[in-house]
Amino acid sequence: MSMEHPTPPALIRIPVRIVVLVAVLPVRMAWDVLTAGGRLLDRALLRPAGRGLEWFFDHAVALPARWLYRWLLAPAGRGIAIGAGWLGLALMWLLKALFVWPWVGLWRYVVVPVARYGIAVPAVWLYRRVLSPLGTCCFFLLEKLVLVPLAALFRYVLIPLLRYGVAVPAVWLDRYVLTPLGQGLGRLFRQVGRGLGWFLPRLGLALFVWPWVGLWRYVVVPVVRYGIVLPVGLLWKRVLVPVGREVRDALGLCWRVAGFVSRAVGRGLKWLAWNLLGRPLVHVWWGLRWCGRNLVARPLVQVWHGLRWCGRNLVARPAARVWNSVLRPAGHWARDALWAPARRAAVEAGRAAKDALSSARATVREARRDAWRALVGAARPVEPREPGAARARTLGSTTNVSGAVPAPEISLRKRG
Repeated sequence: MSMEHPTPPALIRIPVRIVVLVAVLPVRMAWDVLTAGGRLLDRALLRPAGRGLEWFFDHAVALPARWLYRWLLAPAGRGIAIGAGWLGLALMWLLKALFVWPWVGLWRYVVVPVARYGIAVPAVWLYRRVLSPLGTCCFFLLEKLVLVPLAALFRYVLIPLLRYGVAVPAVWLDRYVLTPLGQGLGRLFRQVGRGLGWFLPRLGLALFVWPWVGLWRYVVVPVVRYGIVLPVGLLWKRVLVPVGREVRDALGLCWRVAGFVSRAVGRGLKWLAWNLLGRPLVHVWWGLRWCGRNLVARPLVQVWHGLRWCGRNLVARPAARVWNSVLRPAGHWARDALWAPARRAAVEAGRAAKDALSSARATVREARRDAWRALVGAARPVEPREPGAARARTLGSTTNVSGAVPAPEISLRKRG
């Protein structure tokens, strides 16, 4: 060690280390036992329990909650939102119909016309034809009879009176009497203030500062320095610091030594537990594993392979052959022989009914037009008509048959 921290004698160091070792060894062994127990508990209980709880929560809570949210709550929420939206629109329309549109109509068709033609127009006419000329005349009379005399009185009477009766004497009094008197008093007070400013601080120092400074410098500081600080410093430097440093070093060394002892004891206990319990249990586990693999798992696998072969060769392949050989041709025949002609007949019947309705509509329109011409004697304006259907072309020519609906160029099989 350096000269600043000398090494304490062995008479102090060895007993201190022995006492500290005796005190630390049980603590270190208890700490190692707790650490090993915590690791074993974490590895054998807490982690499997955590994985089991996670699996249980995932399959018992999270998965049903996701299913419930996806297939029940979300559709219900969307339905409620749509219903609420339509309900809100209906309520908005009802509120507008009850509280907005009546007031808007009242404002637009009652209040605004009444205010415009019953108040605004008469008021504008009254202001323009009556109030404006009357105001102009009154202002002219007020200006000529009141304002002009008052301005002349203020300009030619009051201003000269105030200027030569008040302002000029006040300026003379301030310049030749009050200003010299104020300057003399200011100089006198300035000199008196300088004298007091020099005397009073020195009087205060002599009465309140210098005695306490002398007491602090020559009484309190020596007593505290040589009566308290120096002995406490010597005690700290020569006694407490070496003892504390030695106790710290002894604690570190004894903690490491106790760790070695505890590790040796733990290895011995581990060897005894492995040879008395672990090895026999491992052999028993291997035996059970061999029995489970050769007596249970392999027969179950063979049974599973047999069942899969039976299902494939006795169920799946015959069903596929029946489907491909019987059911599919029967379905194609029913579609081509029954469903397609029935659908084609229904389409033709619909087209014939549509053509009949179109012809009847045209006949009624022509009869109505002829009746109108007979009653009025003039041509009636052409009413808007529905666009006529394009005429169908006959096979092998480009001419159109009158009243025939054009047939689609896509087959019924492709359209279906």
